[in-house]
Amino acid sequence: MSNSSSISHFLLLPLADMRQLQLLHFCLFLGISLAALLGNGLIISAVACAHHLHSPMFFFLLNLALTDLGSILTTVPKALHNSLWGTTAISYEGCAAQLFFFAFFISAEFSLLTIMCYDRYVSICKPLQYGTLLGSRACAHMAAAAWASAFLNALLHTANTFSLPLCHGNALGQFFCEIPQILKLSCSKFNLRALGIIVGGACLSFACFVFIVFSYVQIFRAVLRIPF
Repeated sequence: MSNSSSISHFLLLPLADMRQLQLLHFCLFLGISLAALLGNGLIISAVACAHHLHSPMFFFLLNLALTDLGSILTTVPKALHNSLWGTTAISYEGCAAQLFFFAFFISAEFSLLTIMCYDRYVSICKPLQYGTLLGSRACAHMAAAAWASAFLNALLHTANTFSLPLCHGNALGQFFCEIPQILKLSCSKFNLRALGIIVGGACLSFACFVFIVFSYVQIFRAVLRIPF
């Protein structure tokens, strides 16, 4: 049986078996990705160039656009290449890099969405303290914390995933490298270290979700108290 030390590449699931459908998927992915790149590029350019948009909300929106761009550029180009040329292989190192950067940008995006909810909560529920709680230095620190925590989270997940021995071939049931598909190739059905990292990530995501819901509940309550 194969293991992780002997695997030099992985096989990604093709988007379709028929060549015509592969080309159709290529055109669809290309169009959607170009639209997303254009939209996020316009957001980044507008926020960076327009001085009146230099506010906490647009600062975090710029960071969010960067995470969206990063997640697209991490997964879509390889999928486009495979659909156009009918290939499925990705190198072991390329798969590890793709998994790391995808986890990094998705984690950063989730953290930034949480921070943006806090920004809206303070601006609506505590407007007199907005300048103090969300000054330029505080915004920079929160954004840096989001990126740093995302980097650490992605590093832990990637290192843990690729440290497991793989015994079930090298075919992944997805068009890009992701943790669940690689764990399916693991020799062990139960790994305490992997479970701990996954549970920790799930708890952190749930805490962010609870905070987002709480923030919006408080915002709705504040809006409903406004006399009409």
